[in-house]
Amino acid sequence: MNDVYLAGMGLACVLGDDMPSVLASLRHGGVPPTPVAVADGISWPVYALASREGDWTQRLCSTVRSVVAQTDKTGDLGPRTAPLFVASSSLDIGFMEYEKQDLRLGGDLQDFAGVVARALDWQGPVFTVSTACTSALNAVLAAADLIRSAEADEALVIGVEMDNRFTVAGFGAMQLLAPDSAQPFGAQRKGLVLGEAVAALRLTSQPARWQITGGANVVDGRNPSGTEASAVLAMCRGALMQSGLQPSDIDLIKVQAAGSPVNDAIEVEALKQVFDPLPPLVSLKSAIGHTLGAAGAAELALLVGCIEGGVWPTVDYPLDASLGIALSERAPQKLRNILLNVVGFGGGHASLVLKDVGS
Repeated sequence: MNDVYLAGMGLACVLGDDMPSVLASLRHGGVPPTPVAVADGISWPVYALASREGDWTQRLCSTVRSVVAQTDKTGDLGPRTAPLFVASSSLDIGFMEYEKQDLRLGGDLQDFAGVVARALDWQGPVFTVSTACTSALNAVLAAADLIRSAEADEALVIGVEMDNRFTVAGFGAMQLLAPDSAQPFGAQRKGLVLGEAVAALRLTSQPARWQITGGANVVDGRNPSGTEASAVLAMCRGALMQSGLQPSDIDLIKVQAAGSPVNDAIEVEALKQVFDPLPPLVSLKSAIGHTLGAAGAAELALLVGCIEGGVWPTVDYPLDASLGIALSERAPQKLRNILLNVVGFGGGHASLVLKDVGS
């Protein structure tokens, strides 16, 4: 079996259109969310991408091309025949909304990935992954399985969550959104703040600094709109088992921590059942929002960028003392094995272990 490594990454989010600008913004305190109107007199904050010229599809394609170009320092992606995984929760809803279309980009869900592939002149097999908030992390797990089994030498994963009011209105109608800012694990947390992002991860069997050693996807529909404690336990333990690690081997956990009063508490209590004591924790949603289907790729790219760039997200709000946890104010000195968790609608719970083999 082959090992799987992260060969390159790219990111565009509210903080900037590439990793240097993202880290610069984070270093200076970040970028606040922008109010998005969903009806007369009703708006919600969103961590939005910077505006680009063109219609919705043109903005999608130009952003994807820019982000994917970041994954290779030479700018040469080769023959582009590797498997391509396009992960999204909203897919082409923005196209339907902004272009006032009654139909999708084409005939079915795969057509969105087809537009992304054509924007890159991609010649290899193209897969759509749409499993709500776990989409991008599940795409990484699927791509890693192909490389691990020697069915592919490399793969490209793209997580996309583009602007549309429909998603914002839907989450607002379910009373899941915060009216001001994201406060993961915060004492005054009131809900999610959504974010837009496009992220790209290039995976390979060739050795690199970051190795994907394992992961797990657990679906538990008993609480389709929230976190299920037993599923959090199962995904963490499954990822550890595939990686050949013990809980004490994990040096940092990138938590889901979307800012939901109930779900944040459930996540913490479940993690405490797996890890005793808890390793350092980091949350990224107060910096870029909850980027839904792109979250797994966007947060993985941002976390690696923070570690490599020596920048760390600040926590400028009081945490909920009843949770009995802290969020790390800096990267841990000992940082070899990282657990990244994503939880989403439909009972999806996904986890991935990332190892710094260069440390």
